[in-house]
Amino acid sequence: MGRSRFSLFFLFTLLCLTLLLTTQISTVVATGRTVRDLVSDGVHRRNDQPAASSLLLDTTPLRSFLSSSAESCDETYGFMPCTTTALGNLFLIIVYGCLMYLSATYLSNGGELLLDIWGPGIVGGLFLPILGAFPDAMLVLVSGLSGSTETAQSQVSVGMGLLAGSTVMLLTVLWGTCVIVGKCDIQGSVAIHETDTKGFNLMESGVSTDIWTSYAARIMAFSVIPFVVVQLPQLLNSTSARHIAVLIGLILSIVLLISYCLYQTFQPWIIKRRLRYMKDRRIVTGFLTHLKIRALGRLFTDDGRPNEEVLTRLFHAIDQDNNHYLSDAELRAFVLGMRLDEMKLDGNDLLQKLMKDFDTYQDSRISLDEFKSGISRWLYEVRGSRPKTGLINPNTMKYLTDLHEESTRVHDLLEDEGAEADEGGVEYSKKTVFKAVLLLLGGTIIAAIFADPLVDAVDEFSDATGIPSFFISFIALPLATNSSEAVSGIIFASRKTRRTASLTFSEIYGSATMNNVLCLSVFLALVYIRGLTWDFSSEVLIILIVCIVMGALGSFRTVFPLWTSFIAFVLYPVSLAAVYILDYVFGWS
Repeated sequence: MGRSRFSLFFLFTLLCLTLLLTTQISTVVATGRTVRDLVSDGVHRRNDQPAASSLLLDTTPLRSFLSSSAESCDETYGFMPCTTTALGNLFLIIVYGCLMYLSATYLSNGGELLLDIWGPGIVGGLFLPILGAFPDAMLVLVSGLSGSTETAQSQVSVGMGLLAGSTVMLLTVLWGTCVIVGKCDIQGSVAIHETDTKGFNLMESGVSTDIWTSYAARIMAFSVIPFVVVQLPQLLNSTSARHIAVLIGLILSIVLLISYCLYQTFQPWIIKRRLRYMKDRRIVTGFLTHLKIRALGRLFTDDGRPNEEVLTRLFHAIDQDNNHYLSDAELRAFVLGMRLDEMKLDGNDLLQKLMKDFDTYQDSRISLDEFKSGISRWLYEVRGSRPKTGLINPNTMKYLTDLHEESTRVHDLLEDEGAEADEGGVEYSKKTVFKAVLLLLGGTIIAAIFADPLVDAVDEFSDATGIPSFFISFIALPLATNSSEAVSGIIFASRKTRRTASLTFSEIYGSATMNNVLCLSVFLALVYIRGLTWDFSSEVLIILIVCIVMGALGSFRTVFPLWTSFIAFVLYPVSLAAVYILDYVFGWS
């Protein structure tokens, strides 16, 4: 987890430095000054500047940052706090951003709970993707919904900044971070599970995914088609066809949204892999919990390695005929002696998992070396995913019980749904549904209430500092709406297996796809209904470049060496620089 915390710190530092650089550049552009105007050379001075002040820095940007202007601000809903100072609006952006992050977390947790009960299908294919993009969609909606047409035209750039920033951040910063966090040694065409001895070797260290992740990348790349349709009149220098192009793009994006949701409903690859992963983890933690009870000693030594002496005694305790091999019958007898009902485990699933993971020689029996090697892999796996709390030291085994209780919360939705649940399960489901509804309701209410004040704070901060609102929303707002997805993705990637890597990158591509179809649908609906001007050529261009590059990278390969992460990282500042150059140097907007 240390590498995960470093990655989050690196991500935060990168975005802060980018925001600082953008602030300095935009201040110069907005005020019309040159660098020579801002810093005196000790000899020359401006015509309107007294001689005594020629050696002083121009403090106008600093004064505007700290002091209020003569203009008054409009309180959102008539009572929400507002200010015209940059520092005050920066504080409001942070507060409202934290509330939007809380909303995204509630929506995510509520959707996961419903997934535990009702399974993939409608919940996994329809509700979860929409809930994941709901905070972004709400911010996009309020950016162009309130006020006059002129106000909406001014604020709608906040929505475009969020739309572009979320997609770009997911596919660049988060994508590259997950490659670094999840890197393993690459041999041939695959990355070896949980083996990281190559360090930061650009060619021989990285991650590998399955073919389904490549399909998710291709779907994401195709989701940019509505952007191309809307942008066609600008490419053809036609002003009369812009309104029609927006309508066509809106219809196309809605069709793609419905198609994607139906596709996810009937082919829920990502959700099924997640459930399969949780099912396997529950089997592992349940078996290790039972071994901990049976073991006459600690499973870990003082230096943090598996205790081979204890594992040897456990092996001989299971080996009833003392032939130095564990047969299927001996394992079945040992499994039957476990408290399977209390641990909510299926004996056949456990036996299959044991033989699959331990029987490396494929001879239908497990030797002592295979047993110790398999148990060691399982111990390292669960230690890497231990809960953050309740630990006395890194080698304590208390986390086994905590982790198993967490794992059993996820129902085995891959079994036949015809099996009847007992009374306790029904009661548990009712409680889970009630909790999920409360989380979803709370997340929705928070997003609906605080989306508009957040957009207003961004707009006021833009006026106070001279920084275009697009850049503020591009950098800052995705941190609030996508932080929970980023943390979840980094944690999954840190498990260093092909399955968790596939899950992580599939969810990244899925989130970008939902941004491109759902959030764009909301945005185009605002532009069309309110008669706004579509003038986002540079923003659309960076979305197309990032989605096509990262989509092509994920579509035609399943192994991502470490050097691919640098492509992703470079695309983020390049995207910001491209918008700045196209808008303020070539005058695209």
